[in-house]
Amino acid sequence: MRKKILLTKAELLDDKLVLHSSEKAGESNLKPAGQVLVDSDNFSFVYFAESQEEYVLIHIQEECWSALKEAFEQKMPVFADLGESEFELEGLHEELDYLIENIEGNSNYGEDMVKKVEAVFLERA
Repeated sequence: MRKKILLTKAELLDDKLVLHSSEKAGESNLKPAGQVLVDSDNFSFVYFAESQEEYVLIHIQEECWSALKEAFEQKMPVFADLGESEFELEGLHEELDYLIENIEGNSNYGEDMVKKVEAVFLERA
């Protein structure tokens, strides 16, 4: 089975980024599955985690991307607020780096997804 958690709010603190869900997930004892995929239809990055019973798909929604970019640039750890606990999204920076590089100019991800990712993560200062 799979459980889906949508992270829709970002809180950038001094030493970390905390991404919050609009609903309390109540998950604990999660382990990173070491993979991040793209959900082009819903404009999110999907972090895979495992619990004892199921996979947990943690969707980092577009609303969080600006803060995620800042945390990425500053190499800050990223956490998901799961209600009663926080779960560090270990390996997210490496996976995100790989995905952004692959998404740039790649229509296989869908034109809208490519435009949105490029606008947030590849804008030139």
